[in-house]
Amino acid sequence: MKIKNLLLKIVFICGLSTMACGIIGCEAFVRKFTRKPKNENIPREEMILVPIEYKAPAADKDGLYRQYFLYWKSWHEEFINSLFRGMNRRKQLECVTETIKNLEQLRGLLKEESQRELSVYIGQINGLKDSIEKDAYGIIIESHRRSAERIERDIIRKFSYNKIKDQLKYKK
Repeated sequence: MKIKNLLLKIVFICGLSTMACGIIGCEAFVRKFTRKPKNENIPREEMILVPIEYKAPAADKDGLYRQYFLYWKSWHEEFINSLFRGMNRRKQLECVTETIKNLEQLRGLLKEESQRELSVYIGQINGLKDSIEKDAYGIIIESHRRSAERIERDIIRKFSYNKIKDQLKYKK
């Protein structure tokens, strides 16, 4: 009986202290485990009603020519490598298309006489592209590679910036 009374007293005291803590509460304990709203710390940004357009600085003809020449050269080298390794035709056609696109950009920056000369090479590359499209099995891929290398040498020899800088339109 003594143990029973002692146990009852302990349960009663624990229950009483639990109720007292629940009623009074521990403010530091409550603050520690309460979530803080996330939106308070984020600064609000003003809404832009009229968009601002920033103009890119206009590149001079020399810089554009060098840029397109570099693009052409890297795409043409990739094209030759795709012919050498026997990659799939889709990669070859993508490379030759980008090559033609960059040569046409170069042609737009040149004077009439140089444009006609570059148009000859663009025509040769277009013919090479048509030949690759028709050669479904890659039977004459070696001939295509030799033609592409020859065209690359000729264009580099005749249209590198140092040789063509006087032929640019509206040179600054």
